[in-house]
Amino acid sequence: MCSDQVATGESVEVIFNDFVIDIMTAWLSMVAVDMSLHSREPIRNNILLGPEWMMEVLQGHSDRIYESFRMERHVFLNLCGLMKARGWLKDSRYIKVDEQIGIFLFMICHKNSNRTLCERFQRSGQTISKYFTIVLLAVLKLAKEIIVPLSFDVVPNEILMDSNHKLYFKDCVGAIDGTHVHASIPLSKQIPFRGRKGGTTQNVMCVCSFDMKFTFVYAGWEGSANDCRVLSAALENPRLEFPRPPLDIFTCKYYVVDFGYASIPGFLTPFRRERYHLNDYRGRARRPRTARELFNYRHSSLRNVIERSFAALKNRFFILKHMPAFAIRKQAHVVIACCAIHNYIRDQDRRDRNFSFYGDPEYSCEPVQDEVVGDTSTEEEIEMNMLRNNIANKMARDHKMPEIP
Repeated sequence: MCSDQVATGESVEVIFNDFVIDIMTAWLSMVAVDMSLHSREPIRNNILLGPEWMMEVLQGHSDRIYESFRMERHVFLNLCGLMKARGWLKDSRYIKVDEQIGIFLFMICHKNSNRTLCERFQRSGQTISKYFTIVLLAVLKLAKEIIVPLSFDVVPNEILMDSNHKLYFKDCVGAIDGTHVHASIPLSKQIPFRGRKGGTTQNVMCVCSFDMKFTFVYAGWEGSANDCRVLSAALENPRLEFPRPPLDIFTCKYYVVDFGYASIPGFLTPFRRERYHLNDYRGRARRPRTARELFNYRHSSLRNVIERSFAALKNRFFILKHMPAFAIRKQAHVVIACCAIHNYIRDQDRRDRNFSFYGDPEYSCEPVQDEVVGDTSTEEEIEMNMLRNNIANKMARDHKMPEIP
């Protein structure tokens, strides 16, 4: 037998032995690499842990806490004190109330992910999610006490102090409008949530007073739903306790609303097919020329408060523009929580920077093209149209303009 030839059985045995040796060598090398890459060592090993970072922010420059939590130091501390006093939040074994609220605010005020918060507070993702939900539930309890309607028997100070509104809108109790908030929706359910701009949104209807506080919030509607449909659902559902103005034969209290709503008792709309938004009247050559235009201009300047309130809300809470992939119901709860904190800051700090920027009544937000409700002639609409004509004619007489026939 030549040296280059081997028996069949011998060759198979040698190949098998070599194969086993190669497998064992490869396995041992993989185990060694795996042990070096996945050894048991803490991943959150930053020297500045969550409590230390909170202390540094709270004791540091006032701008730093405002940049982190979008509120001044005294407002943050008062919020922590309120949550503990009411029993809505309490210190846990490892995380105190101030850090719990810090986690929540750092999430809703910035475009932050769970992983970003893990690194900032040196906590696990499970811990971040847990305390975000705990604080969210606590803020929803606050919302029940702070998002409440005002008395219909009192004329708002903002109207009494403005001569342009005092004479004509003393029965106005607030403004209503809808706004679109980003929504993270599973692909199979996205169609009804797609708004006019193509993205997935939820339609949120709010009522606000003239000091930029929300008095009613209805969140969770699909982005494709129009404003009139959302309001109708709120009126028809007694469980929501929508603050509808009382129907009185002597006084007619009402909200100011835009073209997207029907002109029914309690809701005063502008004249259609006339200039409306404040920007339409900027400049001396574009001033109101008729009674209808003058009414629309005054109506727009009064209703502008809710546009400014929405702008202040979204400028403070970036989560409304980049909503995480929560359950749809939880996303609606986040919107309500943001409105509650918005009101709380308004109560605690009248000189808040964000409110100061949007507090100018003449500040004009970018107008949104509203879906116009078709003209109808029901008895209810005729009643509100007569009220609108009476107000417009009173303005016309005071400004020596031709009245509406």
